[in-house]
Amino acid sequence: MKTMHDLIVIGGGPAGTSAAITCARSGAHVLLLERGRFPRQKVCGEFVSAESLGLLADLLAPQDKRLLADAVRIPSARVFLDGRTIETPVHPPAASISRLSLDGALWNSAEQCGAESRQQIVVQSISGNGPFLVATSVGEFQSRALINAAGRWSNLSRTPVNWRDAGVKWLGLKGHFAESSKSPSVDLYFFDGGYCGVQPVNVTGGLEQSVNACAMVRADRASTLPEVFSCHPALEERSCRWRALGDSVSTSPLVFRQPEPERNGILMVGDAAAFVDPFVGDGISLALRSGRLAGERLIPFFAGDLSLAEAVRNYRSSYEQRLASVFRMSSKLRQMLSLPRIIRTTILSLLEKSPAIRQYLVSKTR
Repeated sequence: MKTMHDLIVIGGGPAGTSAAITCARSGAHVLLLERGRFPRQKVCGEFVSAESLGLLADLLAPQDKRLLADAVRIPSARVFLDGRTIETPVHPPAASISRLSLDGALWNSAEQCGAESRQQIVVQSISGNGPFLVATSVGEFQSRALINAAGRWSNLSRTPVNWRDAGVKWLGLKGHFAESSKSPSVDLYFFDGGYCGVQPVNVTGGLEQSVNACAMVRADRASTLPEVFSCHPALEERSCRWRALGDSVSTSPLVFRQPEPERNGILMVGDAAAFVDPFVGDGISLALRSGRLAGERLIPFFAGDLSLAEAVRNYRSSYEQRLASVFRMSSKLRQMLSLPRIIRTTILSLLEKSPAIRQYLVSKTR
């Protein structure tokens, strides 16, 4: 007979490991499945907002907490748009942590707290609504509860509709570069057809200063990072002094939809639930927080204090109350950026004159 796990988590990124760690620490029998293999690069801005640093510290095993101590701190943000530069403080400072290091540390922490962890396992199908039967490339597994943390383009996730025009294809691109000058800010360069975020990140063990350049761009505008850099004069000038630290990575298409925290009794976390606009810098934070929230709502079910249906309803309600507002605000900001330039100019002038409004917008995306 197949072992009945309390929980199967599909996907070993920040959302999946956050859920696995939370439930394993409560005594649940957790199986964590990952399609790929660590270490690996991911298209990600590598920005961890201050609101989630305490959660990350709690999730990490003692031997992995050095990751936070070594992280580059980000005390400010700069927006380069329509020839203007708008700067606002990031208080408390955020952290910049490479995904290669973050994913590895969280995976190790999940193993340390007792989660059974397996890599290079492809989930082929799911049946049942509690208990669940998960068919994979290496056989079948059973569980009382199931969390989907497999990302937005897993075969387990519904294909969403582009927020604006289903015929427009958006790409995600990321690369690390050596940069001699030190700018402890996250810099967002907006241009017609996309944007590129640049921030310092420690990817060379402190041997030289480096930055992460991560872009979302329309496919008909650019398909490589050098092409992206040429879309913005200030970014092109800055990037001409960079030296690539390895190959860039890409993902596509990037699309947006309303958050879906639950489907057929399966708890959805991270990008599987919804993909947030990258420029708000809250993707990793939402992954960690949604994973923790899903795990916390399942613990009473594992203890026999409520049914799975009740636990799922509680998660959906908590997700809406605590996390969904970030997606609504990011959608409004995205719409503002697509306004005609003459209207944007008025808005930008207002933002330049009002630090309070700038800080309010930052707070509403956290």
